[in-house]
Amino acid sequence: MKVINRIKYNQEFVSTVRKGNVLKHSPFIVHFIKNEKNVCRIGLSVSKKIGNAVIRNRVKRQTRAMCDSLVNFTSHTFDVVIVVKAEFLNNSFDDNKSILNNLLSKIGITK
Repeated sequence: MKVINRIKYNQEFVSTVRKGNVLKHSPFIVHFIKNEKNVCRIGLSVSKKIGNAVIRNRVKRQTRAMCDSLVNFTSHTFDVVIVVKAEFLNNSFDDNKSILNNLLSKIGITK
């Protein structure tokens, strides 16, 4: 995922979570809102409840890889915040990817 396609600032995370719509499934909570930019941007949130830094970084890498293969960044203009829950560790990569694909297809930003 390119740097242009990431939400980096806390204020952008907070505004997306507070003002946006929500989709929930056991390993993910997806907050989304339409933006004024020309690209789709994604932010990840992984709690310390999931594990130590090594595990959290692995979860973030896997989720970014899923988003790279699923999301069409250029044709949609959404800000999306993906909150990863502890259930993520109980599922395989393919299961998590299919769940995330279902959630993102409900928004309409998949390829």
